[in-house]
Amino acid sequence: MIPAAVRRIAAGAELTLVWENAYGGLTYRVGERCYLKWAPIGSGIELAAEAARLRWAAAFTSVPPVLQLGQDGEGSWLVTRPLPGDTAVSPRWRADPGVAVRAIGRGLRALHDALPVATCPYSWSATERLAETRRRAQHRALDPAVWHPDHRALGVEQALAKLDAVPAIDRLVVCHGDACAPNTILRQDGAVSGHVDLGALGVADRWADLAIATWSAGWNYGPGWEPALLDAYGVAPDRARTGYYRLLYEMGP
Repeated sequence: MIPAAVRRIAAGAELTLVWENAYGGLTYRVGERCYLKWAPIGSGIELAAEAARLRWAAAFTSVPPVLQLGQDGEGSWLVTRPLPGDTAVSPRWRADPGVAVRAIGRGLRALHDALPVATCPYSWSATERLAETRRRAQHRALDPAVWHPDHRALGVEQALAKLDAVPAIDRLVVCHGDACAPNTILRQDGAVSGHVDLGALGVADRWADLAIATWSAGWNYGPGWEPALLDAYGVAPDRARTGYYRLLYEMGP
């Protein structure tokens, strides 16, 4: 069922569901004019926090402009104007992964270079994320059965023990927070138009993003694309940091 607030905001425009997450969060395209995220009460999805991050980042890089933020007794919503172009995992770019993967790498480097660490009011540090992961473990909210095969055999306690060994910082940047391929928008010529879904944006080691960007390249385009993404970003592989941040991401909310 489409939430009442979504229908009201759409005002008769065509609604296309483009994403549904495990917590009941929904993302709709409303005609061609905007995107609308909706989250049910109690889902833990903080759309107000995402709106604040978008507004902060907009001064430095290309992100979706915030059009509306609100809530009612059923849920909350965030309406944004679309960026020009298509997601990097659209059929157009899945058919041309060499261009897409390199664009993702260049785009992530440009994002990291553009956003100022010194004045960023948000953190996404491994220490803070690990504390939240431990809290979730105490509430039995972690299920190794749904983890990636690389991690499934660890179990919760062994995984937490591995995460205690936080790697030394390589380079602090303002991370995207979910640098999966779908969150990079590309123009028709393959140039990066901008980034979406910045609800976890914050200061962290750049490998917190790079580990997920390279992992996502394999999910979306097939094996073998990690070196191209890292080369486009301008960094050598780091197996230890990549492994750490993938496990931390796996266990996150």
